[in-house]
Amino acid sequence: MRQSSGPNRADHVTNPLATNLRDGELLAAVDLGSNSFHLVVARYEHGSLRLIDRLRDSVRMAMGLRADGSLDPERRQRALVCLARFGQRLRALPPERVRAVATNSVRLLANPQAFLLPAETALGHPIEIVSGREEARLIYLGVAHDLAQSTQRRLVVDIGGGSTEFIIGQGFDAIETESLQMGCIASSLHFFGDGKFTAKNWRQAQTEIALELQQFAADYRALGWGEAIGSSGTAKAIGNIVQANGWSEQGISAASLARLRDAILTAGSVDNLRLAGLAEDRAEVIAGGVAILEAIFATFALEHMGVCETALREGLLYDMVGRTMHGDPRAGSIAALASRYAVDRGQATRVHHAAMALFDQVEDAWQLGTLERDLLGWAADIHEIGLAIAHSLHHIHGAYIVAHSDLAGFSRQGQQALAAIIRSHRRKPDRAVIDALPERLRRPVRRLTALLRLAALFERSRTTDPLPALRVVADDKTLRLALPQDWLDQYPLTRADLEQERDYFKILDLKLQVRAGEKAAA
Repeated sequence: MRQSSGPNRADHVTNPLATNLRDGELLAAVDLGSNSFHLVVARYEHGSLRLIDRLRDSVRMAMGLRADGSLDPERRQRALVCLARFGQRLRALPPERVRAVATNSVRLLANPQAFLLPAETALGHPIEIVSGREEARLIYLGVAHDLAQSTQRRLVVDIGGGSTEFIIGQGFDAIETESLQMGCIASSLHFFGDGKFTAKNWRQAQTEIALELQQFAADYRALGWGEAIGSSGTAKAIGNIVQANGWSEQGISAASLARLRDAILTAGSVDNLRLAGLAEDRAEVIAGGVAILEAIFATFALEHMGVCETALREGLLYDMVGRTMHGDPRAGSIAALASRYAVDRGQATRVHHAAMALFDQVEDAWQLGTLERDLLGWAADIHEIGLAIAHSLHHIHGAYIVAHSDLAGFSRQGQQALAAIIRSHRRKPDRAVIDALPERLRRPVRRLTALLRLAALFERSRTTDPLPALRVVADDKTLRLALPQDWLDQYPLTRADLEQERDYFKILDLKLQVRAGEKAAA
């Protein structure tokens, strides 16, 4: 059924950053890496970004990860102190101008929220956990903006502290992305944990790493690339060493990498490792990084790799600008899901419009903003995605698909919030799923779920018959809905559904009041 009255704002979602971003404004990105934490601040000028400040701290969170998924208290405290320092630098920036993401080490925590709650307090901003493939996409975005424009495909490799990302991209688009659970810290601990470098351990490292690479190596080689680029700290550290020792004039060659490996094995231990260009804080993790890179060179038959200065944090900045100027990648991910699972576009559009009509009337009272508007719209667009599996319990199937898909642009928390709304948009809401979200997301997700439930209920007949004007007024705990008496008499099933919704709304910490024959009163 089609909404017959009121302005429809669902066709174009406006992001305040798109209309308010002006020359001279500052944007900031925080990268909670497994090896180092980074903060970059850039000024937006004439459609591009100019970096004006960088902060880095070698926190080495991956060093503090325990086998049970907990974090060493000393490493945890070091991380919080660093984030508090970053937070002081960010204090003057508006919240919408700052994005912070956490990567592999936080992904591996048994209870990420136990770390994120104090971390967000220290930083003063929400921290998103990104998947390995989303991390790869953001890395490529940062690299692509630092390199000269080219039409050829590029292989980008980012060896971090806990994981390594592989991307084949062209222009500013990542075509293929992979993330493996191996990084310079993790590999140094695994293969050289006693601080000793032996030929036997090195061969073991090459064998195990090569086996991991075989998962996707053939597909990558078949796609092909024109040049290989290494980004982030490990690639830069290796590049500095081989150039400082005169083994390579530019970038990293296969021959220079072999000479570096031989120098590490000759040293025999971390304590004896003295190389020109090797920073003191890199010495204990350089062997793991070199072992990974040597296996990559062998697997992909590389002769040379360039080194890029930019990586994930710069990619975050460009992603913020891209969401405002060039289209939000999250919207593209939702459209791709809808297409892949053959969502009924007509029904999705009707529910979307009804949900937006309700949202427009409660956004101020419920303190909902652009992010919540987007989330509700996306949930409406794919709320029936689970029908591709089965009609029975399709809301549960749909939530699973959303929670476990690789969705470009989304953080883990963002996907979990979207999945929670879809999971509870029909039948009895699953309070446990909502309560598992970060605390800052629970209330808005409950409220968005309530709006989507009503929109889906009103459009249950799946026809183009017009809806009456949907009049709603909200306060903190109550949603008042007014509908014409004659319309309710005409649709007794909808009236019965609304009666049942009162009990379901209680699970969402809301009271639903339905009034017939009058407008809702504040």
